[in-house]
Amino acid sequence: MKDFYKRFVNEELDSEGRLVKFELDLPDNFNFSYDVVDGMAKLDPDGLAILWVGENGEERRFTYRELSELSNRVANMMTGHGVKKGDLVMAVLKRHYEFWLLAYGLFKIGAVLVPATNQLSPKDYVYRFEAADIKYIVTTAENSVAEKVDKALNKYTSMKEKFITHGQRDGWTDFMTEVMKYPASLERVPTIKTEPMLMYFSSGTTGQPKMVLHNHMIAAAHILTGKHWHHLSEGALHLTVSETGWAKCAWGKMFGQFAAGATTFIYDFDRFDPDKLMAMIEKYKVTSFCAPPTMYRFFIKAGMEKYDLSSIKYSCIAGEALNPEVFNRWYEYTGLKLMEGFGQTESAVTVGNLYGMEPKPGSMGKPTPLYNVGLVDDLGRPVKVGEVGEIVIYGEQGKTPGLLMEYYRNPAENTHAWRFGFYHTGDTAYMDEDGYFWYVGRTDDLIKASGYRIGPFEIESILMEHPAVMECAITAADDPIRGKVVKATIVLTKDYSPSDELVKELQNYVKSSTAPYKYPRIIEFVDELPKTVSGKIQRAQIRKNDAK
Repeated sequence: MKDFYKRFVNEELDSEGRLVKFELDLPDNFNFSYDVVDGMAKLDPDGLAILWVGENGEERRFTYRELSELSNRVANMMTGHGVKKGDLVMAVLKRHYEFWLLAYGLFKIGAVLVPATNQLSPKDYVYRFEAADIKYIVTTAENSVAEKVDKALNKYTSMKEKFITHGQRDGWTDFMTEVMKYPASLERVPTIKTEPMLMYFSSGTTGQPKMVLHNHMIAAAHILTGKHWHHLSEGALHLTVSETGWAKCAWGKMFGQFAAGATTFIYDFDRFDPDKLMAMIEKYKVTSFCAPPTMYRFFIKAGMEKYDLSSIKYSCIAGEALNPEVFNRWYEYTGLKLMEGFGQTESAVTVGNLYGMEPKPGSMGKPTPLYNVGLVDDLGRPVKVGEVGEIVIYGEQGKTPGLLMEYYRNPAENTHAWRFGFYHTGDTAYMDEDGYFWYVGRTDDLIKASGYRIGPFEIESILMEHPAVMECAITAADDPIRGKVVKATIVLTKDYSPSDELVKELQNYVKSSTAPYKYPRIIEFVDELPKTVSGKIQRAQIRKNDAK
């Protein structure tokens, strides 16, 4: 079983064990459910694939054999209910273990899994149902999800069947009861690695979410994520904090972890509580941990010293740019350096601090060997060291492993994303002399003021170090003399109140830490920042409000 993942990968390490080459070598019929889930079930049938813990402490443990057999049952059940190859099936299952059974079962029959968050409104469902032509849905009864779906179905009339978990509702089929009626054996259904397998609605900060369609190769691309970013191997217990509705679940809870022979730990909480999560890490002795910087900040504020987190041997960070203060505080307490990674719903790890690298606090790391990554200007030309450019991936649309097939039913967005013959991420950064990338911001968020190009992240990071600042967003604001100036929209911590004196203090704080032209000439204090349903700050909404 050791190095099981190498069946699908050609890789090279340098003399210090750092990854320098990573190429996928996949058969045309590669299918994660057959080749990895079922493959591991043959090699290590009693090995622990998933350890699931509910909010009230209930446990479910799934061996590779059980995962294989249950996904076969799901495949047979969904086929029996009319689901065909290529059909799109939506899953709104929070962190319930049924999500994994459904996912691997759908992959086996060539159907396309469409995860969604349980935070959606009926209006959100109508948009998604119509945009993707959804015919089947599996949801939890919790959080009124099924009720909201039924409200949406008053307007959308093409749904063929609805399955429910963790509760009952008239007109819905009980998912697990139905699954157990079907056999645990299955003949392999022919699928091709370039066929669609997984589709996410991206949580864009402007406009309606785009539909990001992936083929089967995304599952293999995440072997790099699990093995070389999360640094997983046999015996590891890995926890990625993500709800199943977001692509981070695919990064940290679905693919690379199993290929490396590790166990995926799933804590099925409803609302994030730093104390409860740290208690879980302590109790189950999680060895590898990945979460957004916000959660690490909450750990720090809640008091990490109350818990024994010594089981964690490796810790990663993603989802938003890393503030150096968080890096330093985590290192002081655990002795672990946070290994930041960057990617998108559209990709696997594009830039990151892989195992063996020496991270620079605040840096995204270096391009990973999976992709050919560059930085370009507005005309698609490479920029020099130290210059800000857009992060791009050189490759072919639909053929580059781990990169989206397309934006589903959106030719205009595909044309925009693939202009100049390569993929544009929409994120900007600069590269230092050592090859490390430093995040600047979204292309839409760059501020051009007084002849300078200013990225929001650097200023936000500085402000976040001030004890008065809980959250902040940096945007451009109109100015009659300069055209545009830097504006900071700030949520204060409970010990501070808005005042002219505090405005001056914060402005001087920024001036003392970076070039003077970057300081926020305008500061607005607010109770909360506008955010997407996934929690990303909507700077575009702030700009829109300012323009009114």
